[in-house]
Amino acid sequence: MSAQTDPSPSPRRLVAVVVTYNRLDKLKDTNARLLQSPAEELAALVVVDNASTDGTRDWLTTLQDPRLDIQVSETNRGGAGGFERGMRRAMEAHAPDWLVVMDDDGRPAPGALAAFHALPVHDDPARAWDGVAAAVYFPTGGICEMNRPSRNPFWHSREFLRTLFGGGRSGFHVQPADYEGQGMQIDVTSFVGFFISADAVRRIGYPDPDLFIYGDDGLYTLGLTKSGGRIGFEPAVRFEHDLTTFVPKAGEEQAQRGRFIPLWKVYYYHRNLLLLYRMAAGIWFWPVMLVILPKWLSKVRAHAGERRAFLRLMSRAVLDGLRRRTHVPHAEVLELARTKG
Repeated sequence: MSAQTDPSPSPRRLVAVVVTYNRLDKLKDTNARLLQSPAEELAALVVVDNASTDGTRDWLTTLQDPRLDIQVSETNRGGAGGFERGMRRAMEAHAPDWLVVMDDDGRPAPGALAAFHALPVHDDPARAWDGVAAAVYFPTGGICEMNRPSRNPFWHSREFLRTLFGGGRSGFHVQPADYEGQGMQIDVTSFVGFFISADAVRRIGYPDPDLFIYGDDGLYTLGLTKSGGRIGFEPAVRFEHDLTTFVPKAGEEQAQRGRFIPLWKVYYYHRNLLLLYRMAAGIWFWPVMLVILPKWLSKVRAHAGERRAFLRLMSRAVLDGLRRRTHVPHAEVLELARTKG
């Protein structure tokens, strides 16, 4: 059955959550795209400004659309803290049937919200999803690799064998051909174009704000699947990701491959990835770590001049990940990253 089978949209009250930090130009485009949708497609838009310093707050105060709900944080709580706050606000203030979440540089392609409403999530038992992952593309049209949904290879023999025998990342992510196919069940996806039912949110709660950045979406969506929820990848629902993460900003040198800029990101990336591996691998976690840890430590070669700080951050990330310790003040992480002797 195709995703376009049901031509008449069902009356689902959809609320969007956008988290932004110092990307006003991207936020303007995302805001405009979302609010182009009529109220029957998008009932409200919650924008969480994570203490931006680029004029975002001033610009937001000029907006008049009654569907806008602007939440300003006095401190940067990271993407994880922003999504937790925004989703909580949406649930408490806007009575949604569904939420859709995205970063400020991710936005629905024209017609995407209408395509979501047309999905037979109530009528087709095979596609009775608790969450829906959009197909995410670059604005130029190519598949956005970092937003490819995946199936946990430790739960599915086909993906396990494909990963084991040379597939690497492509072994457990949805295949390019799947972007032209019917909806399929997946286990993990990103927070760019992720729809989740309000019933599912009430059942599993909100993302862990202490994760700060990296992995909050993977842990949240894999946790939904592990709890018995069903997430569908629906190619008919298309999003754009105007990604500039890997493009140097003005005045910056091209980042060396494998180098974390700024350095403090080493901590969150590896701690949260360890938590994700632990949830995904189950009893296979320790053998996986024997393979992964040497690869992680080898990244020190990319950090000439700050290797001691890199190793401090990495050691603390592994220790806190093994202890499942996420409540670490960001100031403490910044201190670990100082390039002292």
